[in-house]
Amino acid sequence: MGDNALMSDVLELVDVSVVRDGRALVDQVSWSVKEGERWVILGPNGAGKTTLLNVASSYLYPSTGTTTILGETLGKVDVFDLRPRIGVAGIALADKLPRSQTVLQTVLTAAYGMTAGWREKYEDIDERRARAFLDRLGMNEYLDRKFGTLSEGERKRTLIARAMMTDPELLLLDEPAAGLDLGGREDLVRRLGRLARDPYAPSMIMVTHHVEEIPPGFTHVLMIRQGKVLTAGPLDLELTSSNLSHCFGLPLVVERNGDRWTAQGLPLS
Repeated sequence: MGDNALMSDVLELVDVSVVRDGRALVDQVSWSVKEGERWVILGPNGAGKTTLLNVASSYLYPSTGTTTILGETLGKVDVFDLRPRIGVAGIALADKLPRSQTVLQTVLTAAYGMTAGWREKYEDIDERRARAFLDRLGMNEYLDRKFGTLSEGERKRTLIARAMMTDPELLLLDEPAAGLDLGGREDLVRRLGRLARDPYAPSMIMVTHHVEEIPPGFTHVLMIRQGKVLTAGPLDLELTSSNLSHCFGLPLVVERNGDRWTAQGLPLS
């Protein structure tokens, strides 16, 4: 495979396994994400979705196989050069952030690769960008609120704005709608849909276990069950009732309504 082919791959996994205590959390996964694609990783709890995302973020090294992120191969690259190019928004990060910082400060500190610490001399341009990302995520009225006082949905939206601050080439979202009520979920899915349809937005990978959470504008799906990839490809082709039933081990019917998806189990006879 030549360098030119590699350039268009934002992420390439070849036969990647992650083994913990003799058990494969991810089992011989081969998968490639091209520039501009928006992927959703679907699967039941414990299937290996978050493990896969942690490999894509460079925070978890595979036990076997090769992982290439933004043209750099894990094990041959200084991950500290690579990580600013990858935006990560997951609830694991929320627990590391100072609860007493304001929403604006929480997003601004990302520009300097810090989880804590407040410099007086932030550039105007950084502050303008932070405000713009927060505005896109509907957080304008919360700029001076302390991060620790936010609701789950408000924290999630702040973390996504924060992940955008380093101008990443790849944006990873770990269950962004988990724990939200119906209104909060719909608001977030709509905003993520707007981001997904922006041609200047980074390539995106989002983990979820609900097809209702797939934002409009997402293009591809990877389904994983017990660490193995069942299917990977365009949403229109691969998000079928039979694939989803196989993935979750239960007869399910998938329907598409406009640019959104739903799935439900068959009634018990």
